[in-house]
Amino acid sequence: MQTSETRPQLSLPQRQASVSRKTGETDVQVSVNLDGTGQCHANTGIPFLNHMLHQIASHGLIDLDINAVGDWEIDDHHTNEDVGITLGQALAQALSDRKGIVRFGHFVAPLDESLIQVALDFSGRPHLSYGLEIPTERVGTYDTQLVREFFVAIVNHAQLTLHIRQLDGLNSHHIIEATFKAFARSLRMAVEIDPRRASTIPSSKGVL
Repeated sequence: MQTSETRPQLSLPQRQASVSRKTGETDVQVSVNLDGTGQCHANTGIPFLNHMLHQIASHGLIDLDINAVGDWEIDDHHTNEDVGITLGQALAQALSDRKGIVRFGHFVAPLDESLIQVALDFSGRPHLSYGLEIPTERVGTYDTQLVREFFVAIVNHAQLTLHIRQLDGLNSHHIIEATFKAFARSLRMAVEIDPRRASTIPSSKGVL
């Protein structure tokens, strides 16, 4: 019988990526470590978005280093979207061919009166089903319409299927934060290595 000391250990490549995106509107750098400890540095110029990125890192147990300069004098839309695009690209690069991952993740996160359900699949097929009903136009200075735009960007560039459902909720801050926490927990579950299929791609087609 093998003990924990004699059992062979999986040898996995480092699942890290750094991506830069520079346009006439924004300049964004993102580094991600999927096997991190939840460390986060987020400087996007959008305080509420920074707060949500910390939720992704902390509850997803991934390390994030995100810096962005944008055309904030216009509004936060371009910066918010381009951070989502660049983070999605970094996730895709860190996952590479997605060999060995669990692939699917789901979580239901409560935050006081709010309850949010998230299910995702690193399917290679971008799709967002978005069911939030956020009662106010802003949380602080953050336009709540930008929540959907952030997840659209993530989905399209990480090539994942994402379903977000609001089961309950009255407070805009609570609804959004519970969403990011549920997304982070689902992400954590999906990118974990399945020891029973660590050397194979989790698809009957053999490719994702």
